[in-house]
Amino acid sequence: MSIFITFEGIEGSGKSTQISLLADHLSEQKIPFISTREPGGSDIGKKVRKLLLSTENTEITSRTELLLYAADRAQHVEQVIQPALARGKVVLCDRFSDATIAYQGYARGLELELIHSLNSLATGGIKPDLTFLIDCPVETGIGRALKRGEAEGSDEMRFEKEALSFHAKVLEGYKQIAQNEPERISVIDGSMPIGAIHNSIIELFSKRYARATSSRECCKIEL
Repeated sequence: MSIFITFEGIEGSGKSTQISLLADHLSEQKIPFISTREPGGSDIGKKVRKLLLSTENTEITSRTELLLYAADRAQHVEQVIQPALARGKVVLCDRFSDATIAYQGYARGLELELIHSLNSLATGGIKPDLTFLIDCPVETGIGRALKRGEAEGSDEMRFEKEALSFHAKVLEGYKQIAQNEPERISVIDGSMPIGAIHNSIIELFSKRYARATSSRECCKIEL
């Protein structure tokens, strides 16, 4: 049963950890899935990711950044997400179109109408069925992200090195998006223990998956 699930939040919020835990759960339940991310979910996207996240590329303008994310998403949707959904798989994605609204819209100050138009073009109208927003205090998340990046010697830290005020705007943007779409977006308290966050996600996912399965069975009966 295909379901498109995205994870959102600031750097260091714990998205990657929770995606990995949910992936383990799906494997145990023998539910077909793929795990992917933005930017960089496709072969071409990996090259775009280096442009977007490298600390060397300090001269990227806000509009260039926006267009690169749109290009990455268009390739990702057509090459990875759509085919997986068509095969009946659950798609787990680390960031999607909400991230562009939060980062390039609310934080960078670009026109939200323009961003929505580009997102619509890049996604072909595809929207997540369920989104988990990990709500993590800015100081905590960025502190974790910087520590992790330095330990790994990562070059993909262009956003981590933005001012805390920038990340505060990102978080507020995410909260506004969640307020606008409460049926799709579940806000999870990122200050809880990792296991508690995982349990909350499993509970919400299970309800959504059961509803989707039930709906599919009803359609089969009607046919």
